[in-house]
Amino acid sequence: MNKRLQVLIVDDEELARRLSLEYLRAHPDLEVIGECETGLEAVDAIGRLNPDLILLDIQMPQLTGLEVLEMTGRRSGVIFSTAYDQYALKAFDLHAIDYLLKPFSQQRFDEALSKARKLLAQDAAPATQALESLLTQQSEKLQRLLIRDRGQVHVVPLESIDYVEAQDDYILIHAAGKSYMKTQSLAELETQLESQKGSSKFVRVHRSFLIQISALQALEKTSKDSQVAILKSGVQIPVSRAGYERIKPLLS
Repeated sequence: MNKRLQVLIVDDEELARRLSLEYLRAHPDLEVIGECETGLEAVDAIGRLNPDLILLDIQMPQLTGLEVLEMTGRRSGVIFSTAYDQYALKAFDLHAIDYLLKPFSQQRFDEALSKARKLLAQDAAPATQALESLLTQQSEKLQRLLIRDRGQVHVVPLESIDYVEAQDDYILIHAAGKSYMKTQSLAELETQLESQKGSSKFVRVHRSFLIQISALQALEKTSKDSQVAILKSGVQIPVSRAGYERIKPLLS
């Protein structure tokens, strides 16, 4: 007897979850193992339950569906749902993943499940690549950082960050009087931030430090070739010669 595929439903709208449950009754080979109404609940449930298939709403409070995938590392076995046609991105048209545009019918739901079954039974590489493409597009619109620390998910808006510090294989993000550790290199974060077009502006002032320009109070010379950046919080950050050349045009 074939194992039933385990399904997790993630949607902030109760009516949408009820509709998915109703449609799933026509598919006895699928077993619903949980429901989540927020992205934070979904991050926890995916880690605990490891479902075969996730019915995942894109627009949700706290965390979006794409942010849930970023936090969990999930790259396959996903059917997206959305009420917004703008989220029907090019990656969906690669036929490696699927999405349901609300409101959707039983027929459209069945078609998405049929496609998901085929993908789960074969090489997952195309779906993985498509989801990576989606997440790359998402990172280019970065407005906040998602940090998972000791089972908790922290959402840190970019505008709240004063500076970021490299610590071996980690970075320490200092924001609004708190510090968060994230597994990422400073160079990777710098690349993400460079693509942003919002009000937040970061500059690499030292090989180990990124600062937000709006958090800067003053630059002070400590010796002939050395300077420090004094932040509004009172924290002093070393500024290298290369870092000074990067920050100088932003201060004029």
